[in-house]
Amino acid sequence: MESLTPEQYRQMVKKVIDFKRLNGKLPESTVIDGCRITKKDYIDMIERVNKFYLEMGRNPGSVQIGSEDHPYHDTGKLLIH
Repeated sequence: MESLTPEQYRQMVKKVIDFKRLNGKLPESTVIDGCRITKKDYIDMIERVNKFYLEMGRNPGSVQIGSEDHPYHDTGKLLIH
């Protein structure tokens, strides 16, 4: 899996927040539909989605797993190389 749908992204964020509430710290990774996402990657994803929303005024159509120098492309899809 290279990207998450908006629903999968929301599930990921909920799982991370629920873990933090229960354990007082962020998980080292989380699993969405069988795909393990590391702490570094999910933090990066959350930051990119927040930046995209603030700059574009809408949520992206999908969220790529991993980081990219340019956080979004004019298609509304967050990219990774």
